[in-house]
Amino acid sequence: MAINKAMQMALKLLSYPDLDVSKTYKMERAIKELVGTHPAPEDCEIWNLEVPVGDHGVPVRMFRTRGTQPTGGIVYFHGGGWVTGNIDSYTRVCSNIARATGRVVASVDYRLAPEFPFPAGVEDCYGVARWAYQGGGGADLPVDGLTLMGDSAGGNLAAVTALLARDRGEFSVPQQILLYPATANRHGAASPYPSAEENGTDYLLTNRRIEEYLELYIQREEDWNSPYFAPLLAEDLSRQPRTLIITAEYDPLRDEGEDYGRRLTQAGNLVEVHRLADALHGFISLPQRFEHVQKTMALVRAFLEGGAQA
Repeated sequence: MAINKAMQMALKLLSYPDLDVSKTYKMERAIKELVGTHPAPEDCEIWNLEVPVGDHGVPVRMFRTRGTQPTGGIVYFHGGGWVTGNIDSYTRVCSNIARATGRVVASVDYRLAPEFPFPAGVEDCYGVARWAYQGGGGADLPVDGLTLMGDSAGGNLAAVTALLARDRGEFSVPQQILLYPATANRHGAASPYPSAEENGTDYLLTNRRIEEYLELYIQREEDWNSPYFAPLLAEDLSRQPRTLIITAEYDPLRDEGEDYGRRLTQAGNLVEVHRLADALHGFISLPQRFEHVQKTMALVRAFLEGGAQA
């Protein structure tokens, strides 16, 4: 259903044009904890573990549907602008994915900026992925069919982890699923993409908010040009995983996500890109009954099973 005038007005009011993320990110984290944390469905089994990465441990929360034999695993990186979000606020998302796909989902609680700026979160995600692909998860997280997945900043981290895996040569990633990923290093007026202008003010995620998240995430000037921050900057995108990218029509990040799909295709990779009409950034956090969540789960299932949907 298209966004009507009343909904457009409501979205504009909710887009918080005057808040400064650098001053409110702790409040945003608390709000997500308060309203974004949901109990897991009774048919979903959950357990926690910690993966050693460097000199610290990264919390990981596992999700599996009770009474089923999982057919594979998913390593999931949550969204939140590299600044907010955690495994508690993604319980609903990851339990929905586990139930919809029949896979075990490993949700990664990577370190957040600004306390831990780039590349701390990248190294956490890479370290957990290495643990998973090298068999650290054992029977609970089978290596065969293991997939990287993430939304928004988490989609960025999934794409970056796949690049790092190729470049460091410690493991290979056969497939990845990127939901409305952040892939570029410039946004707002500096962005070359029409979606930044079309959708950058009145659809919840604004250009200003994106830029403020990035300012908290990146602290060294040279990092702005790193492909491990913005994968669209990579000169070589060959030997990347089979990829599913799903974007949202009313999202300032829409075009850069789709451009990443084009660049991957041009480099010889197998890629599907789907744009969901009338969708907003962040829709995967909605309850499973919502149309865009259902469509996404159908696309994800088809992709994991080796098929494609138009």
